[in-house]
Amino acid sequence: MADADKLSARPHAVVVGAGIAGLAAAAGLAERGVGVDVIEREHYLGGRVGGWTDRDDDGNDIAMNRGFHAFFRQYYNLRCLLRRVDPQLSMLTAVEDYPLIDGAGRRDSFRGLPRTPPWNALGFALRSPTFALRDLVHLDARAAAPLAAVSVPEIYERLDHVDADTFLKSINFPDTARHLAFEVFSRSFFADPTQLSAAELATMFHIYFLGSSEGLIFDVPTANFDVSMWNPLRAYLAGRGVRFRLGLKVLRVDASETKTFRVHTDSGDRLDADAVVLATDVAALQQIVAASNGLGDASWRARIQRLRTAPPFSVQRLWLDRPVTSDRPAFLGTAGHKPLDNISVLERYEREAAGWAARHGGSVIELHAYALQSEPSREAMLGQLRRLYPETAAARVRCERVLLHSDCPLFEPGMHAHRPGVHTPQRGLVLAGDGIRIDVPVALMERAATTGWSAANHLLSQWGLAGHTVHTVPNRGRSALLRSLAARAWRRR
Repeated sequence: MADADKLSARPHAVVVGAGIAGLAAAAGLAERGVGVDVIEREHYLGGRVGGWTDRDDDGNDIAMNRGFHAFFRQYYNLRCLLRRVDPQLSMLTAVEDYPLIDGAGRRDSFRGLPRTPPWNALGFALRSPTFALRDLVHLDARAAAPLAAVSVPEIYERLDHVDADTFLKSINFPDTARHLAFEVFSRSFFADPTQLSAAELATMFHIYFLGSSEGLIFDVPTANFDVSMWNPLRAYLAGRGVRFRLGLKVLRVDASETKTFRVHTDSGDRLDADAVVLATDVAALQQIVAASNGLGDASWRARIQRLRTAPPFSVQRLWLDRPVTSDRPAFLGTAGHKPLDNISVLERYEREAAGWAARHGGSVIELHAYALQSEPSREAMLGQLRRLYPETAAARVRCERVLLHSDCPLFEPGMHAHRPGVHTPQRGLVLAGDGIRIDVPVALMERAATTGWSAANHLLSQWGLAGHTVHTVPNRGRSALLRSLAARAWRRR
């Protein structure tokens, strides 16, 4: 059935959380005629990809958001959501390179690599200054076999018990390459390689190299996140009857004997619903479930409470009174420059930053630091910026904003088997988010979008309504020869 109008009664769902997962779920439900209320504790949409307008010290408007995000070409389901408001995705612009630099000044680049697996991975390795031909010979092929034959969930059965750093050492991956390339990737999960499951690392390697031809070239929004993506999407969803309740925190969800739900907010509102999508971060999910007596069963509730949040991360945005040199890339990943993990030059791609830079003759720079034990010192971050971009040493900071958050899921070793999935023991209740298990090869923002669409599909199927197609990279390596060799090597272990 294509539309809820053909049902005897129109179902109503409450989506808790207006990040990518919640917005995908809301779109999936509303497009089939389901009534939807979206409750979000912030005053903006997008969750950790949210954007808003701030004021500088002179009272002028400045664009601000939760920090740089790369929209990789493999993010099929996120792009499907964005195409609802921009079929050509003109809201995104390509960043043609993703350079990396380590503490010794060695650089890697993803520009110009072959597109076909496995030549893309081989080309990157052979071109890298951190990876010599002899290093290929010394790799332990048997230990590395899972990288060439990733499928989900099988890869977790093989590698989830070990951390990414230990796994890379076990296959004799060279230290310099490990620190430059794979450490940068693992820290995109906001965790140190010693805290990240090797299965997550292998899945990421599959997504970007052996499972797809799009590689590591990505797009970024051409304007602040609210302007480019979420305001248009909000208007699109509102046109389909979705009601947004921003600035409200959900306290608990009561399940009644009549198979309906009552959602309680901190404003005293109570919303009745036939279904609920919990699309929050880990801490909020745990708080809601703990306060919702009788929701789910004891085993499921225990799995929710076992989830962990990754260490804090910092976003430091600087409005400088002079520009960086014209050859500085839009994005630079760093290793060996602690506490700094990457640098973005926003006027290279963001309309608001470009306008500010043109008016003031300066630059808008963003510095990220991940997997923190404590808040990084301002001088340490600026010191690394000046080391890498010496022209900033003489620059005056006209405006500065620093965000420190700890709300990203942690994909620690051994957790996959216990990680809750989209389906729950409670009929009509589903989960979505980048910390929720789904057994297809996705990660980060794409995991959020995919679980959101899947949550909507699960509810739609309960009402006899048509779902939405979900796309992923192939759930196995694209090279039959490599898959065969990997299977043979694994059997010999």
